[in-house]
Amino acid sequence: MLPILKINLTTGTSEEFVIPREWERDFLGGASLAARILYPYLTKELDPLSSESPLLFINGPLSGTSGPTTGRFVICGKSPATNLWAESGIGGFWGPELRKAGYDGLWITGKSSSPVYIWIEEGRLEIKSAAHVWGKDVYETQELVKAEVGVKGAHVAVIGEAGERGVLYSSICCDHGRMAGRTGLGAVMGSKNLKAIAVYGKNKIVVEDMERYSALRSEANRALKQDNEAKIIHEVGTAGVANYAEYLGSMPAKYYHQGSFPGVDNISGSKMTESILTGSSACQGCVIACGRVVNLGDGNKRKGPEYETIVGFGPNLLIDNLEEVVRLGELCDKYGMDTISTANTIGLAFYLYEMGKVTKQDTGGIELTWGSFMAARQLIHMIARREGIGDLLSRGSRQFGAAFDAEDEAVQVNGLEVAYHDPRGVSGMALSYATSPRGACHNQSDYFFVDFGHTYEKIGITYFERQAQAEKSANVARHQDWRTFFNSAIMCIFANVDPQMQVDLINAACGLEWTLDDMMRSGERGWNIKRAINNRMGLTAANDKLPKALLEPHTEGGTMGFVPDMPAILETYYEARGWDKETGKPSKEKLLALGLADIAVDLWG
Repeated sequence: MLPILKINLTTGTSEEFVIPREWERDFLGGASLAARILYPYLTKELDPLSSESPLLFINGPLSGTSGPTTGRFVICGKSPATNLWAESGIGGFWGPELRKAGYDGLWITGKSSSPVYIWIEEGRLEIKSAAHVWGKDVYETQELVKAEVGVKGAHVAVIGEAGERGVLYSSICCDHGRMAGRTGLGAVMGSKNLKAIAVYGKNKIVVEDMERYSALRSEANRALKQDNEAKIIHEVGTAGVANYAEYLGSMPAKYYHQGSFPGVDNISGSKMTESILTGSSACQGCVIACGRVVNLGDGNKRKGPEYETIVGFGPNLLIDNLEEVVRLGELCDKYGMDTISTANTIGLAFYLYEMGKVTKQDTGGIELTWGSFMAARQLIHMIARREGIGDLLSRGSRQFGAAFDAEDEAVQVNGLEVAYHDPRGVSGMALSYATSPRGACHNQSDYFFVDFGHTYEKIGITYFERQAQAEKSANVARHQDWRTFFNSAIMCIFANVDPQMQVDLINAACGLEWTLDDMMRSGERGWNIKRAINNRMGLTAANDKLPKALLEPHTEGGTMGFVPDMPAILETYYEARGWDKETGKPSKEKLLALGLADIAVDLWG
C-alpha cells in the first residue's frame, strides 16, 4: 500500500506514515488496518472532539482498482456519539482520487485556529482558508472548493452546518450525495475547524499482478452485472426491499412500536421507479449503480433516498408521502446529518410527545403528530442549528431520552441509533446490533440478507429460519467476520461476488497466497481488534443488549408474538467467538491464536 499522510492542523506540519508490511498482510487495509494503527491512541480518556482525537481517512488494497464495487474508502476514529470505535464507509470517487494523488490515507490530528480546507494535488499539500465556505451546505461547498482549486477532476469531501456545530450524528459527504453517515465523524472533522478536503492525482493505481488482476476483475464484473440481486438493486434501488421487509415484519413502523405499515406501496422502491425516478448514479468503477436520481416535478435532479432514509422518514414517522420523504432526506444531506440517526431521534421525540413526556412547551409550539412531515422538517432545521429542542435532539436518542427521564425508550445500542431492520422479523440482526463494534449497525453484518435466504455455503454461512434463536449465533459470527473483510478490502456489501473470487482478487492485488480460511481469519482478526479497542474504552459484556422496544412482541404483522431470546443468543455467541462471558473481552487464547499477542498482553497482562 501507499503511505499515509499525517497532518497536524495545530502546527500546520505533515509527515508520511509507512504502514508496516506485516500489518498490511494481517489487516489488509480499510477499517481493520485503521483499528491496528489507531489502537494506541483510542483511550477511554480521549475526548473525541478534542484536538488530540485522530481522524483517519483510509483506502483498502482494492480501492479504485475498478474491481467489483471497489470505489470506496472508510473514515475511522472515536465516536462523539458512542465514545467507542467509529468507522463509516463511503463511496463515490474521493478515495480512488486520493490513491492517484499518492496516498492510501490521511491521518488528521490537531485543530486549526480558524476554518480551513486541505488541498492535495499530486502529493503537494496546501492548507487554505475556508472562512468563505463555513456555514454553507455540503453541495454548495463542494462546488465552491472545486472552482477555487481550479483543477478539473478534483474531488472534495466536506461537512455541512451540522458538523460545524457538533451535531453528534453529523456526516461527511463527497461526490454530491455519498455519505459517511454513522458515528458522527462529521462532528470530529468540524471540531478541528476542517471544512473540506480536496484531492486530485494522475498516478495509476497499481496492484501486484496487474495482468492477472485485470482478467479477474473483468470476470467478476461481468458476473456481477448478470447477478439477480445486482439487477434488482440497479432497477429499483435499495428501497426495492421495502414491500418484502414489511411483509416479514422486519421494516419498523411508528418508532418500532407498530407491526405493519399499510402505506408501504406509497413509499417503496417500485413506487419511486414508477413515479419520480429519472436515472441512476454509480461510484467509481461500479457496475451496479444503486444510486437514485429523481425529479419532483420542478425540473431539478435530486438524489433519491435509499431504504434506510425511506423507512426512517416514512413508516418510522407514519409518513406515506414519497416526495416529502425525498425532501426530508435531501435536507439532512445538505446539513450533513446521518438520516438513520436523525429520523430515529425524531421518531423518539414523536413517541415521547404521544406519551406526554414531551410537550408543546418543550417543542416551541410544534405539534409532533404522527405523519406530520412539516413537524419533521422543522425539527431537522432546529437540530442542524442546535436551536430550541433541536439542541437536545442533536445529542442523539440516548441523551434526548435521558433528558425526559425516558432513556430506556430510546431505540439505540451504546449510543448509536438502530437501523431499520427489526430483529423481531429477522432475528440474526439481534446479534448484529448488540455486538457491532460501532453500536447498532446494519452494515457490520447485514445478516437480514441471510435471513431472507441468501447463504454463502463456501465459507460456512448457512440458512437458519429467520426467527431462529441461539442455533444461528455462530453463523452470525462468521457473517460478521466476512463483512469485516469487505470493510478492509474495501468492497461494497451489495457486491454479490463469489468468496473464492474475492480471495483470488486479493491474492492478485496483494501478492498473497490466501485461502478462504485465511480470508475469514483476517476478518475475525479485524473484528476482535475493534472489540479490544472498545474494551479499553470501557465496553463490557453488559453493553451487549437490545433496547426495550425490540424486546416487546408485536400483536400484528409478520413478527407477531416473537422476540429474540438475548441471554441464550449471547451465550452461544460468546462460545463461538471465544470471548470471556464475565468481562466481554476476547479471551487471551483467542487473541494469541489471531496473532494479536501485544493486544492480549494489554487486555489481560
